[in-house]
Parts: sequence; C-alpha cells; structure tokens
Amino acid sequence: MSRRGDWVYENNGPAWPSPAPITVSSRRTPASLSDTASSRATTLRSATSSSGFQGDIKALHKNLAARELLYQHQHNKRMSCPAMAQLLSNTLYYKRFFPYYAFNVLGGLDSEGKGCVFTYDAVGSYERTGYSAQGTGSTLIMPVLDNQLKSPSPLLLPARDAVTPLSESEAIDLVKDVFASATERDIYTGDKLEIVVINKVGTKREYIDLRKD
Repeated sequence: MSRRGDWVYENNGPAWPSPAPITVSSRRTPASLSDTASSRATTLRSATSSSGFQGDIKALHKNLAARELLYQHQHNKRMSCPAMAQLLSNTLYYKRFFPYYAFNVLGGLDSEGKGCVFTYDAVGSYERTGYSAQGTGSTLIMPVLDNQLKSPSPLLLPARDAVTPLSESEAIDLVKDVFASATERDIYTGDKLEIVVINKVGTKREYIDLRKD
C-alpha cells in the first residue's frame, strides 16, 4: 500500500478508454511503475476495467466474478452487459459508507447486439455513454475522443446517434492513437496496451507495447 502523508490510497490505474464495444487498458501501475496484470472481470458479453487502488479493485472484481457465477447457475445463462452494469452499480453503492477506491468503465454488447459503455464514480452512480475513460490519463484521452466521436448538438433534427459510428478496425486504430499520445504526457501510462474486442463471435485480446520509460 502506498502512503502519502495521511492518505493511504494510490490511484493504480493509468488510463482506461472504452469506445463501444472495445475496452482498453494500460498495464503500468503508478506505485511501482512496473508492468502488472490488468484489472478486469470479463463475462461473455462485457468487460470491466477499473482505475484506483489495486487492493480494492481486486476485491471488487472477485466479488463481481462470484456474483456472476451465481447468476449463471441460478438462471442457466450468462449475465448480459446491462445486467452486469446494474450489478456493479449495486455493489459499489452497497459500500458507499466506506467505498471501494475504484473508478470503473464497463463495455460490451446489449441485448440488441449494439455496443454500450457504462461509466461509474466510486459510489455506484453510473451513466450509459458511447465512450468513456478513467484513470490518470483520462484528461488527455477524453478530449481526443470528444473530437473524434462526439456528434453535433442533440437539438438538431433529425436526431442522430450520440457517437460517430466506427468499424472495429477504425476503433482499434483510434485507441492506439490516443494511447500513443497519452504516454507522451502521462508518466503513469505506458509499458503495454491491452485491447479487448467484444463482438458477436466472442471476445479477443490484443497486446501492444507502449513506452517503457
């Protein structure tokens, strides 16, 4: 556990952008600046990435994995992405008086097969968006995502989707670009990039090296 004065928690999550239905994470831990396993609890149609204190993140993901397995045995099916989003919100809210120091992004496919992203604060308040980012590099990544993905004013008619549609290859190229930019300015983002792509076929992972200095 890292300690700075009276504050015992360290934000051990560099950057977690998620343009639906892709979740991405840098594998550097700020406390040690070393390559670590990414923090993620994955179901069949969703993946959760978390930024914050690694001890709380591990406990949270262990809790979610157990609850998802229980759901699978009781209902004889895997939990959907919106259902996992509600479960994550309930789990965080239950601990609101001594919350998990974890800031989460959940991405996946909804019941219609469309990509969806849910972003959270530490006590379970969440919102469905087209894309989101958490972690120390989020302030560098979100402006780029806003510029590339955000649609014109919702007051325009006819109504348009909230996010500019991208193909899978275009979305992957975009997150590679934003991470390459973030690693130049954020010391806590680097080492290796893990990309999780969720589609109708299933889930696949891709790893890309980032700056290691």
